[in-house]
Amino acid sequence: MLSGKDLCLLRGDRCLFQNLNFALNSGELLLVEGKNGCGKTSLLRAIAGLLEFETGQVDWNGQSIMADHQVFCSDLVWLSHRVGFKGDLTLVENLSFETGLRATSADLLEPSLDRLGLTPLTGLPFRALSAGQQRRVALARMLMAKAPLWMMDEPFTNLDSGGQALVRELIAEHLAGNGLCVVASHQDIQLDAPVIRVPL
Repeated sequence: MLSGKDLCLLRGDRCLFQNLNFALNSGELLLVEGKNGCGKTSLLRAIAGLLEFETGQVDWNGQSIMADHQVFCSDLVWLSHRVGFKGDLTLVENLSFETGLRATSADLLEPSLDRLGLTPLTGLPFRALSAGQQRRVALARMLMAKAPLWMMDEPFTNLDSGGQALVRELIAEHLAGNGLCVVASHQDIQLDAPVIRVPL
């Protein structure tokens, strides 16, 4: 379970939100909605412990995320605007870093590449891939992590309609497997799953 109570976040002299509360259980999606610049990314970063709330606390399984932040971080995987890969390395070489961080990842590399249609591209340098293909590599990293908590910042960016449909399918499968997902998006997400909406 992921929960937040009485959350307030300041950026400079601007209050992005205050008195924000949520509770997310296995199989549920928290959808953070709002226009560009309203604080969606900041909220995700703060939930992950990368920014400090002015007031309030985020709990993971009944304990503050800061009580054992390393354990919390091992339970989450992040999809951000910047994919964070090296342009001169192939996508397999880039993803091999994930296999060094998480013991289960190596066995999931090939199935993840197949699922995302990336197998024919494995020999290309990452910089040669289109923006949509690069986004799919970032999705492969999420699948390889096998983490219970997915945090996704504008997951449909740079994806065509087929790619967007695949993202919805992956999220639905993750939730059906008792995963949790926090998504920041200015687009609605139509899923046959419980969706908790947080408008900013």
